[in-house]
Amino acid sequence: MARVIAVANQKGGVGKTTTSINLAASLAATKCRILLIDLDPQGNATMGSGVDKYELALSAYDVLCGDVAICDAVVSSDTAGYTLLPSNADLTAAEVGLMQLAQRERRLTRALSSVADEYDYILIDCPPSLSMLTVNALVAADGVIIPMQCEYYALEGLSALMDTIEQIRQTLNPGLKIEGLLRTMYDPRNRLTNDVSEQMTSHFGKFVYRTIIPRNVRLAEAPSHGLPILHYDRASRGAMAYLALAGEILRNREPRVQAAAV
Repeated sequence: MARVIAVANQKGGVGKTTTSINLAASLAATKCRILLIDLDPQGNATMGSGVDKYELALSAYDVLCGDVAICDAVVSSDTAGYTLLPSNADLTAAEVGLMQLAQRERRLTRALSSVADEYDYILIDCPPSLSMLTVNALVAADGVIIPMQCEYYALEGLSALMDTIEQIRQTLNPGLKIEGLLRTMYDPRNRLTNDVSEQMTSHFGKFVYRTIIPRNVRLAEAPSHGLPILHYDRASRGAMAYLALAGEILRNREPRVQAAAV
């Protein structure tokens, strides 16, 4: 049974899509079966996976708002090594379309039920808002990864996301957990970055991943080539960081499974 992980933060530009793509590729490199779901109408995870969002026959919109099975809409990203449910601007209409549907918060959950046994991990790249698309992701997910830049406003926005996660847990998905907070675009030369990192570690403790994603030029270049950093520059600091994150997630999974069994 796949573990479903939403990569979410309502603040834009914190590395959600970068994390979704590169974590998917890094987990796939360990022979895990990976499905990456692009739930952002911008379609950046789609393009960053080497799939042209302008040439899609079917997309996440058709799965959420139509009667299309997810297995019919996914495409294989051969360059990245994982399977992708792509998206494009059509997904913008999903906000209105979902409001008219029964069980609108569970449309993604229902769609994933038919493919959950085919993958080890399903990663969901959420849009930069606490929208119905993000709600669908959180209701379908077992856990949430929260990418964060180490800056003051990032800490302010985190409280709103935590409140939303708690509301989802209480009303729609009692099994939802915080997988971890991921420090992204980290520059150790910046004093504020170090201060905020210390505050995060002090306040959230075990929920902060030990892995830190550095600010890295090669990591920023990779999406323009439609490649995860692992396939663009395997020796870069960005590639090493996401491989380390994948290892951390794989190590953390077994104890959580055992704890749930107990």
